This record gives sequence, C-alpha cells and structure tokens, in this order.
Amino acid sequence: MLQRFALLFLPLVFAPLAELSAEPVTAAPWREAVVSVTDLDRSAAFFRSIGGYREHWRGPVDAGELGLFGLGAEASGEALLLGPDDATAGLVRLVRFDNAGPKVPTRPGSRPWDTGCYFSLMVRIRDMQAVYADAIELGWWTETPITYLEFGESKLNVVIFKGPDGLQVQGYERLSPPLPAAVGEFERMTRPFNIMQMVRDRDLAYEFFADVLGFATFYNGPPYVAEEPEFMPLGIPVNLTTSVRYRAGIVYPTPGEFGRMEMIEIMDLDGRDYAARCHAPNLGILAVRFEVESLAALAATLQRRGGIGTAPPTDLVLPPYGRFRGTSVRTPDGAIIQFLETAAP
Repeated sequence: MLQRFALLFLPLVFAPLAELSAEPVTAAPWREAVVSVTDLDRSAAFFRSIGGYREHWRGPVDAGELGLFGLGAEASGEALLLGPDDATAGLVRLVRFDNAGPKVPTRPGSRPWDTGCYFSLMVRIRDMQAVYADAIELGWWTETPITYLEFGESKLNVVIFKGPDGLQVQGYERLSPPLPAAVGEFERMTRPFNIMQMVRDRDLAYEFFADVLGFATFYNGPPYVAEEPEFMPLGIPVNLTTSVRYRAGIVYPTPGEFGRMEMIEIMDLDGRDYAARCHAPNLGILAVRFEVESLAALAATLQRRGGIGTAPPTDLVLPPYGRFRGTSVRTPDGAIIQFLETAAP
C-alpha cells in the first residue's frame, strides 16, 4: 500500500498499487528545469561563461504557463532558456515572475538536512579547479570546498556551487574511469544530467517515482555511514560522518546518461522542512518538465497506480517549442513535476 503523497492543487486519496511492474509514464528525459530568479542575466552568467550555454529563446512568459504555476491573470514575467548548442533536453529555463506577489526562497539556507523542493541541478565538469576559480570570480559561492567522492567504480571531485537567489549547481568531475561515450563531447560543463531533492523519507520518495511514475532504478542503496571521519560533498560535519547516516535513490524514465532524478535522506540530522514553499513566484529551482503523449492517459495511469489526481489541464505556449496542454503533480516533498502534451497549432 502506498502512503499519501502531496500533489499540486488537488487533494489525494491513495488506492492500493495495482501494477507491480509499472511502465514509465514517459520514455523521454526531462526537457527542462525551471528556475525562479530575480535577474535573468545575473543568474545566466554562470551557464554562459562557464558552461558555454547559448540563448535558445528569450521573451515574455505566456499567460498559460503562468496559470500552470497557479498564478492569476495579473501576473507576468520574462524567461530565458539556456543550454548547449545541440541540446534538446536538460535545458535550463530561468524565469522572472512579475506582479505575482511576494518572493521568498524555496529553501532559505539550503542545508542538505533541510527537506523539501529541489536542492540542486547536477552537471559534469572538466578542470574543476579552473571552474571553481571562475565561479568565485563571477560572485558565486560554494556549499563546501572541492571534495573527493567514490561512488561505485567512479572516483570524483564534487562541489556544490551556490549562485544568486539560492540557485545551486552541483558539479562532478570524473577522475576515473573515463566518462561513457553517451555523455558526448563537452569543453567544460555538460547540460544538467540529474536533479536532486532532499527528502524526509527516501523510500516513500522512491516509491512515488518507481511505482507511480514507473521510472527505472539507477541506484537505490542502503544507508551509508563512514567508517572513519571524512569530508563529504553534502557538508555533514566531519566528526559526525561516522554516526550520521544518509541514503540515496536515483531514477530515470529509461536508462541513460541524462534525465535522472535523485533523492537523498539524511537520516540522523533534523532540519527544517520547506515542502510548502515550492511554488511560484518563490525563488529557486521550481520544476522539471517532461513531455507525454496524452495527459488523459497520464491522469488515468496515476489514478490507477496511486489514487493520484492531476491539476486541470492548462493550455499554454512554450517558446521555442510550440503549443502544449500541461498539468502538474508534486513529489512527496513538494517538488513540482510538470507534464506537457503537444497541442494542435
């Protein structure tokens, strides 16, 4: 039996899980992540200068897109879509919401043991020391110094860059073995390949993604605790790393190097929960967007698998792609996932 999940706009009543081996509700990786910021160009500087991202589109936010975030007719905004030249997924849409009410951080302080909303976008990096220096010069800061990490066979340098409005970009430099060919060529920074949430209950979050959305599992491991005190990318105090456990799960619609979604539960530190703050116009990473063939089929599947209702479909124009109908759901920790169905021109 699935527990109760939070959902955007509609109350939920959960039914027993009816499908033991669920097909994914979409076979495509997330198309883009939406980030609420106060200054488009200030936040874009990191992606342009360090990542070499180009501007895919810039202009006013469509009224339908604002409605998809639950904002009223008086709201407006401007958006800037960024990504590598050839990217068709994993793009970053910066949005400045106007006339939409007070803006507060989705995750003020953003300590890893605080739960709710999205924590960071995750990118692969080359020459971490040079990128680190350039980020500091741009006015970005870091959650921790560059920290060594071993994950499976991978030996990594990791740092969490912290920019304006609480935007966090988690950089990974693979030291060994070489990156898979499917990652593709890049000079300094790839498009985001993963997005992280800090969650209250990893198992509950994993059930939502695996059993309700039908996503495949990249990793879902037991709690980890260090045998000896060590420095960690998540910033757990070094003297507590031998007693504070954490557990992670990583999923994707279909196996691949991009489109992953990660959840981490830090089990033995109590922080604040910000799940109620994951909404526009609040500042930070607000949503990821997936495309689906049919919103009606999506709604029926979510009802069948978990008793989940979806928000009423909204018509919107999403440049530079075209016309869509969209709906939203929330993860158990409040993070927004938007699903888009292509609409007739």
